[in-house]
Amino acid sequence: MRLPPPGRRTDTLPVSPLGEPSGEPAPVAQEQLGGLHHVLFELAPDGMITTDHHGRILQVNSEAEKQFGYRRDELIGQTIETLIPERFRRVHESDRAAYQAAPISRPMNRGQELFGRRKNGSEFPVDISLSPVRTDKGMLFFCIIRDISDRLLAMQMARNLHAEQAFASLSAKFINLPSALVDREITHGLQVLVESLDTDQATLGQIEPDSGNIFVSHVWVRADFPAFTELADKRVLPWLARRMAQGEDVGIERIEDLPPEAVQERDYLLATGMKSCLVIPFRVAGKVMGEMSTGTFREHRRWEERFISRFRDLADIFANALARKQADEGLQKADAEIRELKDKLEREVVYLREEIKLEHTHSAVVGNSAAIRNVLRSAEQVAPTDSAVLILGETGTGKELIASAIHDMSARKLRPMVKINCAALPGTLIESELFGREKGAYTGALAREIGRFEVADKSTIFLDEIGELPLELQSKLLRVLQEGEFERLGSPRTVRVDVRVIAATNRDLQTLVKEGKFRQDLFYRLNVFPIVIPPLRERREDIPALVWHTLKDLGKRMGRNVEGVHAATMRDFQRYSWPGNVRELRNVMERNLILNSGPTFCAELPDLASDHNGSLRLDEVESNHLLQVLQMTRWRIRGRGGAAEILGLKATTLEARMKKLGIHRPA
Repeated sequence: MRLPPPGRRTDTLPVSPLGEPSGEPAPVAQEQLGGLHHVLFELAPDGMITTDHHGRILQVNSEAEKQFGYRRDELIGQTIETLIPERFRRVHESDRAAYQAAPISRPMNRGQELFGRRKNGSEFPVDISLSPVRTDKGMLFFCIIRDISDRLLAMQMARNLHAEQAFASLSAKFINLPSALVDREITHGLQVLVESLDTDQATLGQIEPDSGNIFVSHVWVRADFPAFTELADKRVLPWLARRMAQGEDVGIERIEDLPPEAVQERDYLLATGMKSCLVIPFRVAGKVMGEMSTGTFREHRRWEERFISRFRDLADIFANALARKQADEGLQKADAEIRELKDKLEREVVYLREEIKLEHTHSAVVGNSAAIRNVLRSAEQVAPTDSAVLILGETGTGKELIASAIHDMSARKLRPMVKINCAALPGTLIESELFGREKGAYTGALAREIGRFEVADKSTIFLDEIGELPLELQSKLLRVLQEGEFERLGSPRTVRVDVRVIAATNRDLQTLVKEGKFRQDLFYRLNVFPIVIPPLRERREDIPALVWHTLKDLGKRMGRNVEGVHAATMRDFQRYSWPGNVRELRNVMERNLILNSGPTFCAELPDLASDHNGSLRLDEVESNHLLQVLQMTRWRIRGRGGAAEILGLKATTLEARMKKLGIHRPA
């Protein structure tokens, strides 16, 4: 068979107006396959093979002999499938039949991965150009075969160099990397990995301790490609999951490389369109903790051992960074818990110190009257229970002291009782004081703070002046009483506590309920066990014992040794109505101890001391008493020896009472 001589139009394909082959085979006479064309065919730098429409080889040049390792007489008459790897032969036969039905010229570099098979069975990558040629004996097919092994090797070397540089850069970046930047840098590292290796996506997954599945925590994927997020799920990919659990590397160059038992893995790769993937397990302290993977959708990739080794090193770097991050987070969490416990302990210590101070002032309930014995008997009855207690009584009758007695007789006595005065805090602060707040809950909330109810967990909380609690907070208090739970201000998380509530007030709550200022359901919930403390004027027989108890306590604090009480003073004390009750009694005695230094206690009562019938209103008595103390201190309210200290009040509370009673300092 000869090639057509040069100069004739029959030796080329028909040319389109654009100067490109039209795709239609050119008619060539069989006897023209010779001469100069035969020389060019034989001396061409690429392998050249001619086949007939049955795929039988008709001509082979010397370069094709070198490429495939056959002599031409061994190939002529054989089918072209002899030169194709066995795994592609069946597919190639059907592809060849389809091509011969509509033959066109196919240039090289069409983006397909093609391989030739040598006589010794080895394979090598090729580019193929295919052209149909019409002859007088039928259609022939002219193949140009180019061995691209060297080109691919050069590309791989360049890729490896780029990868080495990228790996070195990433390794240096993770030295002493702050834990807050680990996640960001791992994701960036996966991007660098994909771009330097010319793959399409990369993921890092971590083993879930409970299920043993691997959840993908970091991923980077090129645009328009899916993320391979279920790489090691035991249910989806069981064969791969077993390999990962055993710490084995898995490099898949082609789907055909998978073993027969990897049925689900094969189906999954086909469904996602991934052609090659590499999965490397990583260890922390010798234990497999997860995997790192990369894969390609555009082409098959052979995973070299040198690359696998570097990939494994990089996976270990990422894993160690994650381990450090998790350790830091664990330390931060533990530190936060320690700080919270420390804050709670410090709060309890503060309350304990306040309790000790109060115990020095009121070491016991003083008195032996029938009225006070009834109160103590009621306290003893309710103390062993967890029922809410409502203590009622005028200002200064010792409601807090009875609450402390109930707590001390209860099973909760090992923890300090927490106390809060609902009238002493602004309405804007009382919610955060009671229930706590989160950082940023409101302007000025610079830190998270637990509330009194959390401090009182497993203990008792004493809510003094409960009648002053804002209406909007009463429902929250009711929920704590009924369900033992609430939310901190600014937090959606529910906090559960075990707190026994003792409330106290000098106001008529039933009247407040009728006026719509106090919730009826909260009143009934608090009024489970009411205790009414009688005013001092209704238990005058207790006054001598109270006087001696107070003198003993104040004498220790002031360094005074009082040997007796003037008879007229004791008589006046028993006749006086004491609108301020025990608190007023103590304040009067302390003021007179300051003014009189003798061994016998003498006291001057307010001008209204003879008003033992109590015919004046309470606010008038209080106003006159405040005026007397203010005049005695020359209107000095704050500081040591000031009116606030003598009266046992906070300076702000005294100023508020003065404003309410219309008391103004004279010009």
